[in-house]
Amino acid sequence: MSSGHTITISPAGQHVEISLGGVKLAESDRALLLQETGIRGRYYLPREDVRTEYLRPTETKTTCPYKGEASYWSVDLDGDVHEDVVWSYETPIPSAADIAGLLCFYAERVDEQVS
Repeated sequence: MSSGHTITISPAGQHVEISLGGVKLAESDRALLLQETGIRGRYYLPREDVRTEYLRPTETKTTCPYKGEASYWSVDLDGDVHEDVVWSYETPIPSAADIAGLLCFYAERVDEQVS
């Protein structure tokens, strides 16, 4: 890792709800908050707390030197497809192991409520 770049992963300790187009996609009291230098905090949710019936896997993959390779899903709301809104690090690097298999939504592209 480069000097000064940090990642912290901790229980969010808050109730997180994600919706899009008026459809609730996720609701969790078990989210983890990943905070990374220079990037806004992101909530990673257990799959059991996400309505995965709306998710469609895509071919998109990205690589982060601090977390590993991410896979992406689009959200399909009765044919209204929102591309690559959700991602997961299925097998992250060891320092990010706590987020393995959890799902994260682009907060900028969904309605995210935290209380």
